[in-house]
Amino acid sequence: MGPQFSVVVMLCLCSLGFCAPPTQQSVAAMKKARGDVPDQLPEPEPEPTSQLSDFENTYNYILSRLADMDQAIHKLNVGHYTLDVKVSQMGDRLSRIDGKVVELEDIIHDLDKYSKDNRKEMGRLEGCQKGRRVGYKCYLVYRNFEDYAGASRKCMERGGRLAMPRDRREQEAVADYVKAFYQTGNWPVWLGVNDLLSEGMYLFDDGTRVSYFQWRKHFLSSQPDGGRRENCVAMSSDDGDWWDHYCDRNMGYLCEFDDRVAL
Repeated sequence: MGPQFSVVVMLCLCSLGFCAPPTQQSVAAMKKARGDVPDQLPEPEPEPTSQLSDFENTYNYILSRLADMDQAIHKLNVGHYTLDVKVSQMGDRLSRIDGKVVELEDIIHDLDKYSKDNRKEMGRLEGCQKGRRVGYKCYLVYRNFEDYAGASRKCMERGGRLAMPRDRREQEAVADYVKAFYQTGNWPVWLGVNDLLSEGMYLFDDGTRVSYFQWRKHFLSSQPDGGRRENCVAMSSDDGDWWDHYCDRNMGYLCEFDDRVAL
């Protein structure tokens, strides 16, 4: 009788209550008796590892990182090229704007010159129409108070200059006109005469030497008497005599213009 018979006998006895509950050892013995469990289970074989496989993984990782870096560099190059194009386009636009600015500056310069020339011509015409013609010159008195430098500048802006009577005939004509203009009182007006360059050496505003003078002569106050303090000359409106004054004194002024019609 073999193992199978022994197992059958044991089962019968257990069913009649003559045996204890089976234990893990008894169950294992029964399975072994039946041949269900081999005497020794084979141990699992470990997965093979290779240094070559690790190297390949590292190499592939490095390649993937290099590919990412190459893609990032390509994007930077594309962005840099786009920026260069935009900078170049902006440079071209700025160059065109600079050209337009230069053209506008030239136009403004021409307009300013034209305006100044027109103002001078209008001033000259006004001087000859409203003032007094004497030979080839026109004289016009302006009541606006200016110092000597301001009066000289105003006359030049109008296309003339401060009056420069060069001989007795011009002096008498100018004195008569100024007296008639103011009628009453004594109102001095600037002439284009000064000794600013050298004390006692009187020059006209155009730089030429003064050869004719009409200084006031009086036993109480003869002119010039200001020394180095009073260097600019004015004409009194009541008698046409010349007086030296402080150049920063404000008073009316007399401009002269070229009479082109007479020329």
